[in-house]
Amino acid sequence: MFLSCGDCLFDLFAVPTEDVATVALSGRIGGSPLNVALGLARLGHHAGYFTKMSGDLFGEKIRAFMEREAIDQRFLIPTDRQTTLAMVSLSAEGSASYAFYIEGTADRSIEPDEVPQSFPPEVEAIHVASYSTVTEPTGAALARLVRQEAPSRFISYDPNIRSSIEPDLDVWRAKVAELVPFAGLVKASEEDIAQLYPGRAVDTVVGEWLAAGAGMAVVTLGEHGAIGETSGGVAVKVPGRAIRVEDTVGAGDTFQAAMLAGLKERGALSRSAIAGFTRTDAEGLLAFAVEAAAITCTRKGADLPRREDLGLPPLA
Repeated sequence: MFLSCGDCLFDLFAVPTEDVATVALSGRIGGSPLNVALGLARLGHHAGYFTKMSGDLFGEKIRAFMEREAIDQRFLIPTDRQTTLAMVSLSAEGSASYAFYIEGTADRSIEPDEVPQSFPPEVEAIHVASYSTVTEPTGAALARLVRQEAPSRFISYDPNIRSSIEPDLDVWRAKVAELVPFAGLVKASEEDIAQLYPGRAVDTVVGEWLAAGAGMAVVTLGEHGAIGETSGGVAVKVPGRAIRVEDTVGAGDTFQAAMLAGLKERGALSRSAIAGFTRTDAEGLLAFAVEAAAITCTRKGADLPRREDLGLPPLA
C-alpha cells in the first residue's frame, strides 16, 4: 500500500463569459500528493491518503471522489475547517499558474500530535509533497511522519514549489534539506530547481541530493523529458514525447505516481534495489513515467491515466 500525505483541494478554472459582472468556474479535485494517490490507484495499486478533511461541500465531494477512485480513506482526520481552493490560470501553451485561498484551511491544520504513532504493515511507501510540507502546523506534522517512518518504509518526496503560498524560498530550501536525506526517491521539476537554486545546473543539484542521502534523484524537463541518477552512480536522460498539450496540470504528479508504480512492479521499492539499478533499469523507469505524464498533458486538469491507457495488463 502507498500512503500519500498532505495537500487536498479544489482547482477552479475560469470559464469565459461575456458578462463582466459574472464569474463562471469549473472545479476539479486536486492537490499534488492527492494526484499521486489517484495516479497510483488508477494504475491498480492500493493507495491511501493522510490529511485533515473538511466536512464542507468541497470536502464531501473529495470523499466521494476518493470512494469512486478506490483511494483508502481510513487515515483522514475530520475537521470543520474549510477546504483549500486554488484558482488556476493557463497560459497559451497550457502551463498552469495558481492563486490559493488557503488561510486556516483543513489540509494546512494537521498538528504533529495527530500523526498516528504506527501504521499497518501493509503500508510500504509514504509520499509527501508541495505546500503542505512547509506550511504550519502541517509541515511539522509531515516532517515528524517522515522521520518516524523512514527507518521501516520507503519515502517519496516532491518539493513542488508553490511560492504563491510560501514566498520565502529559504523556507523551501530548509525543508528540502531536511527531507531529502530520508527520501528513497526525490523528484523535482526544472522550474522547482530554478526557483530554489537560481543559476545552478540541474545535474549538480541531483548530485547534491544524492550526497545528502537520497536513493534516487530525478528532475523533469517538461517537453525535453527527464534526467535521473541513483545512489549507485547510474545517471540517465530520457527524451520527452511529442504531443498536443491541453494543459500541464497534474503532469508532475503523474510522473511521480508512475515512478512509484514502476518501482513496485519491478520489485524495487527499496533503497537497496535502486542502488543496484542498471542503466536499462533507470531508463525504463523514467521513460514509463514520461509516457504517463504525456497522457495527462493531453487532457484538461489532473485526469491521470489508467493501466489500459498505457497499454498495460491488469495487475494479478
